[in-house]
Amino acid sequence: MKISSGFRSLAVAATAAAGVSFASAAHADSGTIRFAVYKAAFFVGGSGGDGTLTFHGRRYPISIGGISGGLAFGASKTYFKGTVRHIRRAQDVTGVYGAAGGGGALGKGAQVIVMTNDKGAQLELTGKQVGLQINADISGMSITVK
Repeated sequence: MKISSGFRSLAVAATAAAGVSFASAAHADSGTIRFAVYKAAFFVGGSGGDGTLTFHGRRYPISIGGISGGLAFGASKTYFKGTVRHIRRAQDVTGVYGAAGGGGALGKGAQVIVMTNDKGAQLELTGKQVGLQINADISGMSITVK
């Protein structure tokens, strides 16, 4: 059975690409992240905050900013903590994360959220919310490693 050289080249290229992809995933790592976000909204909302990324035993300060649109009213402060996965260096956390959801808090509330940025960094967060907030919105959050 003869295999054309074009087909053989394509097979070798596909195998090499799969190997590079697997090697990249194998070298990805994880860290922990903690931050507080202040949010205020009346249909359109804004949020901001700061926190810390811990990666390979080193702490990196981070800043948070964001906007939301939809049905949102109130003001709150949420303390998030969790894991960031699929990163090779601390700067991979920098990026824009998006989420759609709903919820509310009167006094204290809890949140669980998973978000991914364009570099593949995945945040798995739990949060404790304080304040009065009612929302059914689409929101975006930008994280910057300082």
